[in-house]
Amino acid sequence: MFGISFSELLLVGLVALLVLGPERLPGAARTAGLWIGRLKRSFNSIKTEIEREIGADEIRRQLHNEHILSLEQEARKILNPEAEHKPAAPPANPAEGSHGSVPTAPQAADPAAPQQAELPLAPSAPTPPTAPHDSTKAP
Repeated sequence: MFGISFSELLLVGLVALLVLGPERLPGAARTAGLWIGRLKRSFNSIKTEIEREIGADEIRRQLHNEHILSLEQEARKILNPEAEHKPAAPPANPAEGSHGSVPTAPQAADPAAPQQAELPLAPSAPTPPTAPHDSTKAP
């Protein structure tokens, strides 16, 4: 964890044995173990508290984003009510584009299907006028 090898731990143990003596060494080791345990527990509790706070912030952010998305969807429905009923694209005719196309019979309209109104096409942009090309002049 801290890059301490077994030989270093053995050296610290021998120094502690010489300094404290054999009578006080077990009590000192027990006290050190209790303090280390308390430190680990406090660090773990702080860590879980921070993770819980971060998780709560993420949940709040997600709820806020979902609320904004629902408001946007409601605004779109209000501003553009016909967007919900867009006409479906006509099915592609597989006979188109082939060289030997065979005329097909027109398909009957489904009487149960709702009638869709035709939308007028937007006017196209005018093309700029071009000068007539004179073939007698050199380019």
